[in-house]
Amino acid sequence: MVPAAETIKLIERTAGRIPTTPRRCMVHRISIRCRSNVRAVQRVAIIGPGGSGKSELARQIAARTGLPVTHLDVLFWREGWTPAPTEEATAKLAAVVAGERWIVDGNFLAEDAHRFARADTVIFLDLPRRTCLWRIAKRLVRDRRRVRADLPDGCRESLDPDGIRWIWHYHRRDRPQVLRLLATVDGTVHRLTTRADVQRFVAMLR
Repeated sequence: MVPAAETIKLIERTAGRIPTTPRRCMVHRISIRCRSNVRAVQRVAIIGPGGSGKSELARQIAARTGLPVTHLDVLFWREGWTPAPTEEATAKLAAVVAGERWIVDGNFLAEDAHRFARADTVIFLDLPRRTCLWRIAKRLVRDRRRVRADLPDGCRESLDPDGIRWIWHYHRRDRPQVLRLLATVDGTVHRLTTRADVQRFVAMLR
């Protein structure tokens, strides 16, 4: 078994240590110090880079609220990480979003934006890339023989070089688009930047 620390070093060598240029955030970090900032939620959209903990947070919110969870990877991928037909996947997502109570975890921003118009709460897990990579390394060790509800049947998480590069470059390539999207959302936006933020958010749910 490869220790998680050694796996992180391998990931960083694969991705390359390329510094990102600081950008002005169009959506500021939301304070969750006051309980009033985290009201009762009914329709929740969770987005963020791979390894940020989207599915775990979805399960935690579901445990506290009883809301049903839809993992977008399950809709948009099939066995062996083969893409599902886009029309079929988007139709299933539209049916979920048409409901009054749901949690949707995942990105797929180009395939659907209606969920953000319907959501009363949008959570952006804007965690550091090293944290995300560390979480994936730990998950690979922890879950290597487990069946996970957030993964499609016949799919396993792996250290795929393309996936690693996507996470590594997320802040430079994908994050600006996400911030522009969040600036247009009418619902409550929570941009959580640390694991402590996430824990406080869950603790304040009602």
